[in-house]
Amino acid sequence: MQFISPMTMMDFFRKSEGTWYIQRHVHHFDLVADESGESNLIVRVVEPTDPRVKAACEEQGIDPAKARGGASFIWQDNLDDRQPNPDYAAVLIDIPDDEKGWTGKLIRDRGYVEKIPVISRYWFGKDGILTIDTEYDNNQGQERCWFINDDFRVRIGTVQTINGVNLVSYCSERRCVSDEKLQAMIQQNLARETIH
Repeated sequence: MQFISPMTMMDFFRKSEGTWYIQRHVHHFDLVADESGESNLIVRVVEPTDPRVKAACEEQGIDPAKARGGASFIWQDNLDDRQPNPDYAAVLIDIPDDEKGWTGKLIRDRGYVEKIPVISRYWFGKDGILTIDTEYDNNQGQERCWFINDDFRVRIGTVQTINGVNLVSYCSERRCVSDEKLQAMIQQNLARETIH
């Protein structure tokens, strides 16, 4: 079965829903501590009727009726077994340019680089690669992300200041198996064992 890349932001969010194990490599071009490491990313789809959609749109002066929905992203240390802290969450809202949905705006209630509300531009290439450009007060960021298959993604990013590029990151992201799916796999293997 041939893999089909998502080509709209909401399809991208739906395909991303779940928990991802991330290995991140960061290269700073100034004297900043190394931010490479491992973490989990928890993605949940946000429906257009969610009050966070209206709040984020209104904060940016955008009509909430233009939003197709969005996603919440929560980051967590890989070995942290506590409930995720919502203070580390961000909500992204999809405002496509047209019905096709290959390009548009992403409204974030907080940015990755500067923790302030921000509007990004996105587009999908014909190859399925999602590109997101963000203008902050003091930085410009670009992120590119694509699926290799349903359970593996790649994400690269750059942050640029007036003095040039000061950060490059590479993330490999693997979908974590849910407890329910893991239990089903165990039961399936146990059933197979009793047949022999």
